[in-house]
Amino acid sequence: MPELTFGEKLILARKQLNLYQYQMAEKLGVHPNSIWKYEQGEGKPQASVVRIFEMFCEQNNIRFDEYTSKGPAMKIVLAEKVSPATLAVLAAEPDWQILTPEDVAKLPGKLPEALADADALVVRSAVQVDDALLEHAPKLRVIGRAGVGVDNIDADAATRRGIVVMNTPGANAVAVAELTIGMMIALARKLPVANVSMHNGKWEKKSLQGTELRAKTLGILGLGRIGLEVAKRARGFGMDLIAHDPFVSAAVAREAGIKLVTTEELFAESDYLTLHVGLTPQTAGIVNERTIATMKKGVRILNCARGELIEEAALVAALQSGHVAGAALDVFTVEPPVDSPFTSMWNVVLTPHLAGSTDEAQEAIGIQLARQVREFLKLGVVQNAVNVASLTHEEYLQLAPFIDLAGRLGSFLSQAAPRNIESIHLTYAGALAEGKTDLIRNAAIAGLLSQSEHVNRINAATIAQERGIRIHEEKKESVRGGAANVLSITLHDAAGSTKGAGTVLHGDHPRLLAFESMDIEAPLEGSLLVCRNLDVPGVIGNIGTVLGQHGVNIANFALGRQRSREQAEAGPLKALSVVQVDEPVGAEVLEALAKIPHLLQARLVRLS
Repeated sequence: MPELTFGEKLILARKQLNLYQYQMAEKLGVHPNSIWKYEQGEGKPQASVVRIFEMFCEQNNIRFDEYTSKGPAMKIVLAEKVSPATLAVLAAEPDWQILTPEDVAKLPGKLPEALADADALVVRSAVQVDDALLEHAPKLRVIGRAGVGVDNIDADAATRRGIVVMNTPGANAVAVAELTIGMMIALARKLPVANVSMHNGKWEKKSLQGTELRAKTLGILGLGRIGLEVAKRARGFGMDLIAHDPFVSAAVAREAGIKLVTTEELFAESDYLTLHVGLTPQTAGIVNERTIATMKKGVRILNCARGELIEEAALVAALQSGHVAGAALDVFTVEPPVDSPFTSMWNVVLTPHLAGSTDEAQEAIGIQLARQVREFLKLGVVQNAVNVASLTHEEYLQLAPFIDLAGRLGSFLSQAAPRNIESIHLTYAGALAEGKTDLIRNAAIAGLLSQSEHVNRINAATIAQERGIRIHEEKKESVRGGAANVLSITLHDAAGSTKGAGTVLHGDHPRLLAFESMDIEAPLEGSLLVCRNLDVPGVIGNIGTVLGQHGVNIANFALGRQRSREQAEAGPLKALSVVQVDEPVGAEVLEALAKIPHLLQARLVRLS
């Protein structure tokens, strides 16, 4: 068996000592991104880093003998064409049998026959991996999807069979970032118009005078892998960088030279606004008539993420009025767009959803997936999985209500009290503390980060550590109050902390028990209005009146209040209302609630 790479040894060392990437980075004196790159097989560590790692392994008695000895033979089925470099990653393993699409086509039973004794299956988007196909794969341990979407894979069926499903998010980050920068330059220098003009034999130099990117403010909505790659390149143009992403720590932003701001500040201060967030109820239509009105006159908007982030009619109107000077769109609400007004606008750059479509990106996706499959089969390390396959069926049934609770409580906190999370502290109390809590922890993190990029119960901890968020866990045998099991989540950042606690009642009913130092019992489901107010007469009645005036039906009204003067920092005591309504309310209802005297804040929280 070949010698383990430095990246593979890092993975094994972290696994043996249960360390996160940022913790290993601290041990070796390097940036956490360097650890991620080494483990992905990218970059060569300096000799001093290798030596420090060797000394670290000696001090902690970490050995790799069992992994360098000859391992079991594996069979990997490549159901769709991959690049030669992708194939080479797997073919380098001795005694591994690799079946290419051409090999599969020669079998009488085709793919089902190939899967009869296969350990791994690699697909792209054409092959449908459903329950019927998986019946022919009794030994299958992992399915690898070369790409982000897994619509062609029945993840539930794979989970029931104990098969890990992996995808490759972030492998095209550089490609998307480069197109974003290219679009920015095209808008600034009016390149599309200049190109058409020259092809038509015209020389319109005066009318095509542009602007520089230097000293302009670039606002980045979403600081995932792509957002950070955009920032890295924009910094080279001398741009001032601001961003909004409540799921990135201040330290990560600071190291990237980015100032974290609120969405309101982002919209108001940006000369260029680029979108790099996933589609969620909170981000859908985030660029709309109201938010555009708060932006600078002459702002330029770029979208290489999801078309649904922009209300297209509002953007069209703003482009026509001149409030928005230009736009660059790679994605659209309907693809391909039909009779789009953008096609007749010369201040709009249009591309057909090709941000990730580069030779290098497709190659990187294939290589990354091959490495993930290899690390799983050789070392048992799960990376970028999209399903849950680490509990027995009985264990899962027992923990499922609390996994659901954790996700809902995390999502509640992220929407009711958004903040730039530095660390997350989870406390398991009661009988819950005696069980396996890894999936509960991951579900809580996934809920907290659900408004960010695609996160699930398997990759949540990895994404958190990439974003510089520290995770702490505590287990307590006793529970205060009548609940048998209580999960508490505390979020910390430079400004302070926010805490929420919940439990499960009657077998499968997730309930909120406390929020921000106030006891309250409310359902964690549906549409919730979270209202903070001063504890004075009249506020609760006014909330009901406003909702009634707008035709909003109340399903549940829960109240909480600070219990003593000691809990109040200064001034009158504060109170809390969590109002469950039948349907999500619009901006006009929230604006009407904001006008109620002594009501400090009203937020809409949406839980499935």
